[in-house]
Amino acid sequence: MTGIRAACGGEGDGIRLLLIVPTLDSFQQLPRLVESLRRQTTAGWRVLFIDGPSGAAHRAWLEWLCATYPRFAWIPQDPAEPGIFGAMNQGFAAAGPTDWLLFWGSDDWASAPDVFERAGQALGPDQPDLIVCRGRYVSSHAGDPFLGRSTAFRWSGTYLRSLFLGSTPPHQATLIGPGARAHLARYTPGFRLSADLDYFLQLSRWPDLRVRVLELELVHMAMGGASGVQHRRRLCEVRRAYRRAFGWRWPLPFLLRYLQRGWSLLETRSPVGG
Repeated sequence: MTGIRAACGGEGDGIRLLLIVPTLDSFQQLPRLVESLRRQTTAGWRVLFIDGPSGAAHRAWLEWLCATYPRFAWIPQDPAEPGIFGAMNQGFAAAGPTDWLLFWGSDDWASAPDVFERAGQALGPDQPDLIVCRGRYVSSHAGDPFLGRSTAFRWSGTYLRSLFLGSTPPHQATLIGPGARAHLARYTPGFRLSADLDYFLQLSRWPDLRVRVLELELVHMAMGGASGVQHRRRLCEVRRAYRRAFGWRWPLPFLLRYLQRGWSLLETRSPVGG
């Protein structure tokens, strides 16, 4: 970690962004993510891959990448921190005191070359604890990529009210600052698919939490993934997260969450770049 920390230092004002990417034999997906980062107009970012028990080809690719580009580093996943959110908890532990954390998957990538620079412009004297942007799913249609459902945090006056009305910060588009980590710096064990929802709900226990919502499409995400098909477990975990946060009132945010999800699916798809 020493080398990657040094690579991010001495670059002037702006956000210090640590991007955490859990991986598992996914090196064939990573070039799109890597290229979208290397095109960024700001230099204040670095990447830490946290790799599960991948095969030799994947590990060799990571070694090559990190030796070639000093802003990239990797560490093996700790067996005591299983699953994707266990890997992300290692990311929490790896963050420095002034770092902003962002969690992506191997099949995510920056939507434009200036998105990190624009997100960093949200910092100011009243530095927020969370910077919440937008994301967009991308699918392939007849061989061409098409923009699909948008993920956005629908602000309703306060952070707690927004959560209660069923909206949630999309974790791939939410920068977690030092202030948020001072309140809560781990995902809760026992959640395999919805620990991010539980994390954002638990942060609402602190009324002084400062949240800045940006109309910035930060990230594109490939459609699909293993978690997307485990519907029954996800529903159970979402219900558990809302019950932990709101007690007997959990059915209302639960219902509103999926009504909003259904509404977003009605959005018209458009070609990427169109």
